[in-house]
Amino acid sequence: MSASDRNMSGTRAQALGVVAAGVLVLVALAIGLVAGRFAAPAAAPVPSAVTVVRPTPDVIVAIRDLSELTSAEYHVERVIDLTERQRALFGLVEAEDAILLIAAGSVTAGVDLAEIDGNSVDVVPEEKRARIRLPPPKILRSRIDNERTYVHRRETDLLARRQEHLETRARREAERTIRKAAEQADILGRARGNARRSIESLVRSLGYTDVRVTFTDE
Repeated sequence: MSASDRNMSGTRAQALGVVAAGVLVLVALAIGLVAGRFAAPAAAPVPSAVTVVRPTPDVIVAIRDLSELTSAEYHVERVIDLTERQRALFGLVEAEDAILLIAAGSVTAGVDLAEIDGNSVDVVPEEKRARIRLPPPKILRSRIDNERTYVHRRETDLLARRQEHLETRARREAERTIRKAAEQADILGRARGNARRSIESLVRSLGYTDVRVTFTDE
């Protein structure tokens, strides 16, 4: 074999070696991609902030509810027209800042059973007789229903200062008048009668036939 033939064979061998190395690299990459598809997914990045929602103490709410006998509930609606008059231009001009609030709320009344002690109950099982003395009914809760309460109109004169606390004052007035309206509609009297019947029915269900329920303020 001549020198030129040997050189050509050497060059061809080097080229084949490069090609073979390239093929091996491609095969390795292909294997890596296939393995990556079937491998376990990479762990998600750890967030920088985590929100933790803790359950509210429902047990405490339940205990409070069990200690109350809610025997009457009134739903009341009120219209609160509140106006603040102001003086402007050195007191020469009168201006107004006004709000018209449509308010809805509820008032519940009943008996606080936590006030009952050993002297409040007198029973004679042999005679099936029971005497129960309850504390007088009272307003248990009075609240504004925010979903049904809204500002119907809000007007501020050109020379008046808009008072942002005017709506807060209107809501407080609404809550006060809603409670007063329920009291004037005899919610406490209704709560008294309902509580008496409820306790009598409960005691009779225990087998007592001679049952009398009274209140400490009677």
